[in-house]
Amino acid sequence: MVGVLLCGCEAAADSAVADMGSAVSAPAAGEASGDVDVTNVFAREERDGTWTFHVTVEHSDVGMDDFVDGWNVVTAGGEILKMESTNRFTKTLRMPHVNEQPFTRTQKGLLIPKGTKKLRVRAHDKVHGFGGEEVVVDLSKRFGDNFTVRRQL
Repeated sequence: MVGVLLCGCEAAADSAVADMGSAVSAPAAGEASGDVDVTNVFAREERDGTWTFHVTVEHSDVGMDDFVDGWNVVTAGGEILKMESTNRFTKTLRMPHVNEQPFTRTQKGLLIPKGTKKLRVRAHDKVHGFGGEEVVVDLSKRFGDNFTVRRQL
């Protein structure tokens, strides 16, 4: 079974997940306002107990100097779900998608801590950092604002 590490994140991430009830949050004090939006999340529980996240983002990528370089799945406690502790993001993106907007990328093998009810998905761009629209995924519901959850029966 592939696992995931839970890594603590900076104070800005703690602030960004403080209100798990809203679908959109403002950046933390002192943090630049990013311009990348998470527009949809499909979270699927796999037979082995891991989760696969399909995340759709939208940003005006212009090239290697300004593009979406990653997205995170964050718990209410501010922990980022990652495959490796050395990874900066849940999903790292290595190239711009200038002519493919919005676009969806997938991360498999994530372990969600037992008892977790909600997760926040947020995206990052190289120039402006985190910001823009985020999606709060309520794991107790099948559908919600910009998200779908599919659990194993």
